[in-house]
Amino acid sequence: MSRLKVALLFGGRSGEHEVSRNSAFAVATALSSSFDVLPIGIAKDGQWYAPIPLSGIKEFIPEDYSDKKVTILPYPTSKGVIYSLPKLEPIANAQVFFPVMHGTFGEDGTMQGLFELAEVPYVGAGVLASSVGMDKVMMKKAFAEAKLPQVPFLSFLRIQIEKELDVVIAQIEDTLGYPCFVKPVNMGSSVGISKANDKKGLEKAMHIACRYDRKIIIEKGVSAREIEVSVLGNDTPRVSIPGEIIPCNDFYDYTAKYIDDRSELHIPAKIEKELQQKIQELAIVAYKSVDCSGLARIDFFLTKDTGEILINEINTIPGFTNISMYPKLWEFSGIPFNELVKHLIDLALERAEQKKLNILSYDI
Repeated sequence: MSRLKVALLFGGRSGEHEVSRNSAFAVATALSSSFDVLPIGIAKDGQWYAPIPLSGIKEFIPEDYSDKKVTILPYPTSKGVIYSLPKLEPIANAQVFFPVMHGTFGEDGTMQGLFELAEVPYVGAGVLASSVGMDKVMMKKAFAEAKLPQVPFLSFLRIQIEKELDVVIAQIEDTLGYPCFVKPVNMGSSVGISKANDKKGLEKAMHIACRYDRKIIIEKGVSAREIEVSVLGNDTPRVSIPGEIIPCNDFYDYTAKYIDDRSELHIPAKIEKELQQKIQELAIVAYKSVDCSGLARIDFFLTKDTGEILINEINTIPGFTNISMYPKLWEFSGIPFNELVKHLIDLALERAEQKKLNILSYDI
């Protein structure tokens, strides 16, 4: 019997392009034992290339594949066919698409929208959950609607900062104070995030964040432990044992995550069973609050002074590198990496079958 063909997309137009390549290599390696994997590399200019050999994923150089430009077509009758460019000749047919793409144009609902138009099964959250999960302000509003506890925050547009910097700073100082964290609204992997301890640091942090997005968010700094859980499933999700990040730097920034290997991961987190269960319960509420499906990693703060649990964020395409929390938490919870990625394929197919039950024309 022929093996299911999985189109694995990686790279993309994002500040997390390099992280995506590392995640994709791990996923492709795990999938290759059970599936026919077609790696599709997406360059920083958005051009797709395929097939990319497994050995070429980590060091993906688009120029090496200039004769392998491909695309899919955004209508249902294409049935997962990958076409060469510019001749639009079919080169492969994928039964499932697996986006291992972090950040903009991959995790934010845009890629998911393309899959929906093409009507192909795909791994992970749909358009709504992907877009809400990427936009930190909308995500926090969804969490607030679900009555999830979180840190106080403010958000501003880049144009406000350019034209009314003093007013913006005064509002932040009056409402949040120092320290505070400044982040691009639509970015992950701690790209563009800075901790500000004073006015000068705040101004610099905002200018850094504004390089990555037209919207930025400022969160009140809290002294807290960083607890994470992994969620897996569609309508009846399950949650892993919690783990704890102990960053080697002042906070868990990009360097601490992917460059400096001195950060510590404690699995399971050294917390009381009651707290563990509460975090798991809140994770399910958060997952459902954005209508997530497939998978997500959900991050929490556990304040050091009061022991209060605060939700930080949801990541709908979490890292899959050899140091990533998402697969590590599931491995400790009884699902090894190879089994985990196979289960994600099953969930994608299950969700696609559920969608087939919907009628697309008015019927009384």
